[in-house]
Amino acid sequence: MNEFEWRRQLRDLQQPLKPRRDLWISIDAALADAAPGSTRSSDPLRPRLPEHRRRWLLGASLAASALLVAGMGWRLLHAPAGLPLVASTPPTMSAWKPTDPRLVGAAIELDAARMELQQALRQAPGSAALQRLLARTERQQTQLRQSADPAG
Repeated sequence: MNEFEWRRQLRDLQQPLKPRRDLWISIDAALADAAPGSTRSSDPLRPRLPEHRRRWLLGASLAASALLVAGMGWRLLHAPAGLPLVASTPPTMSAWKPTDPRLVGAAIELDAARMELQQALRQAPGSAALQRLLARTERQQTQLRQSADPAG
């Protein structure tokens, strides 16, 4: 089969196609079955739940919500004393903002990484790996600032 035959077949696909049977008859019958005062669900494939089952599901969902709230409250009351629940001071971004728009994203990412590493070091002050990562991140920030000076 070559390209010309493919194009001919594509042109043939553009022609309108009539359905094998009239669909409006079945649509009219379905609309006639669903009378305006009917209590049936609007979706005929999903029958409506009985009243007692709906009440049971509502009660179960309320009980689950209450358990979730109680669990969160218990967790807050019995939190370890060493870990703060909320940061006492919001993290501040560095005062340096590059003028080159290509470097802004990198500056933001490096500053966020530095702040996360400092926070991790407050939790594990003796971690040599975290100290190495922080030093590396600060070196990268310095290199970025130096590369921004000739560009700006």
